Amino acid sequence: MAAAQMTAAQAGVPKAGKPKRQWTRASAAWSAFKHDKSAIVSITMLVIIVIACLIAPLLPIDPNATDVAHRLAGPSAQHIFGTDQLGRDYFVRTLYGGRVSLLVGLLAMLTSLVIGIVVGTVAGLVGGFVDGLLMRIVDILSSVPWLVLVTVVSVFLKPGLTSIILVIGLFSWMEIARLVRTETQAIKGRDFVQYAQLCGVSRTKVIMRHVIPSALPTIITASTTSLASAIMTESSLSFLGVGVQQPMSSWGSMLQDSQAYMQNDILMAIIPGLLIVIVIFAFNKLGNVMRVFADPQVMSGERD
Repeated sequence: MAAAQMTAAQAGVPKAGKPKRQWTRASAAWSAFKHDKSAIVSITMLVIIVIACLIAPLLPIDPNATDVAHRLAGPSAQHIFGTDQLGRDYFVRTLYGGRVSLLVGLLAMLTSLVIGIVVGTVAGLVGGFVDGLLMRIVDILSSVPWLVLVTVVSVFLKPGLTSIILVIGLFSWMEIARLVRTETQAIKGRDFVQYAQLCGVSRTKVIMRHVIPSALPTIITASTTSLASAIMTESSLSFLGVGVQQPMSSWGSMLQDSQAYMQNDILMAIIPGLLIVIVIFAFNKLGNVMRVFADPQVMSGERD
């Protein structure tokens, strides 16, 4: 009887192992997101801020309408954030300023991302003299402090959104190029890339079908970081007076305007400054979540 009651483990029969969980990209990203409380809070606030900025034109208030008789008024039912030095509704100007800051950040990020991906993939895939030349250009541009470089160049361009976007985008792609180059050098040695090249597949198709999809996690993380950096750069330029020009506003220009009135109304500085911090932090958190979404192990269902 005792022998009959022998367990499977005692008999040397291995127990059935726990089936390996098959992850999808969405489930992996959701798991990373829901276990990070700071990501939940920051990304939720980011969504609220973006939606509020998008629907700003629906509000029946002109952001440039002045009312000097009620300048520097405190928060009230009529003016949620009070008014600025010219009596303009500060809440509405904050929303319109957010539209400008987010737009500049997005377009500048796309510009730098395209340049960085092209330079990084060409340098990593071609190698040799081309790689050395492109990386020396990257080193030269990276050796100059970005704020000095961008400020000097922006002085010679006509003030406006287009100039700001081009200046930020054209001088913020170097780190992306380095990251993509490193990924490309690692990817081009893999069997499937070498086989594609042996079969006569063009370099363009190899890049589009193999290199870029494999480097997608790095590209996604770099793009969110670049977006946060572009918003910070725009805010810095506008704060220095070489960015967004009046009557248009951005969070950076609103910070500049608030300097002379901080003793009278400190909210003029706190509100745009806090929004800049929240948005930049949220985009960095979003990059972490999106990196999990594009993880190759997750995409192939191999992650534990």
